[in-house]
Amino acid sequence: MFSGISGGTEMLAYRGELDPAMAIDETIGSLGGTFRYPFRYGYSCVGIVEQSRSAIEEGALVFAFHPHQDAFVANATDVVVLGSVDPRCAVMFPLVETALQISLDAGSVFGETVVVFGLGAVGLLTTLLLRRAGARVIAVDVAPWRRGAAVDVGIEAFAPEALPDLLEADGLSAGIPLAIEVSGNPDALRTALGLLSHEGVALVASWYGSKDVALPLGAEFHRRRLTIRSTQVSTIPARLSDRWNSARRRDAVVDLLDNLPLDRLATHTIPFTDAGVAYAAIDTGLDGLIHMALGYR
Repeated sequence: MFSGISGGTEMLAYRGELDPAMAIDETIGSLGGTFRYPFRYGYSCVGIVEQSRSAIEEGALVFAFHPHQDAFVANATDVVVLGSVDPRCAVMFPLVETALQISLDAGSVFGETVVVFGLGAVGLLTTLLLRRAGARVIAVDVAPWRRGAAVDVGIEAFAPEALPDLLEADGLSAGIPLAIEVSGNPDALRTALGLLSHEGVALVASWYGSKDVALPLGAEFHRRRLTIRSTQVSTIPARLSDRWNSARRRDAVVDLLDNLPLDRLATHTIPFTDAGVAYAAIDTGLDGLIHMALGYR
């Protein structure tokens, strides 16, 4: 029915900003090979089971990590039964899963002020989940229309230049304990490091691909004992492995699909036959575009 286009990793592949010798994704069976052209990509399909040799009933609505395609064969263990979830919203399954993992990697945030850089779909979802965990989140983006989209779903959103005054007004001129970078822009990470308090953490969800990233790692970085740490959804971190696994996380995502304002983030759907138009719209940063899907019916 639909497949979602990732504005992060998938656009790096589209722009040729990934090492062509790198494996596409060793954790997803349908994504073999490397990023050397030509290759199939995409990992967010929602459709109807037409034939089944498993316990999953024919006619069931399911999610599958699979490249953009109108029909395919999948192992029953590789699909997620969705029930009555809106299929257009359900293609954001991987984005919700990523946001959930970011919030888990953030640790205990109850009562803390957290700054999230980047208000694409993953940034918005991460902000919503951190707020559910009890954090006061200041969301930041350079684009006024993305800030407007955040406000529409109840998120405080500001331009980067407003941060110093905001933090000072909150009594946080000495810095914040946690900043999350999900904008894809290395400049945001540089800004985040300057906002951290002593022993603060910059949690990096962005994948910069082949971009060179220069960071200020001089005196202040060392004297304040700052940490830069990545967060990634392909694996469960060791510190959580006694309580979380992929199955538990995906069950949690299915529940969240009905409890997050995904309909407001599902801004654009373009027919699969016009896929080139969809990719170009994401690449050029079309105003108002939060999430793009390809439609097959």
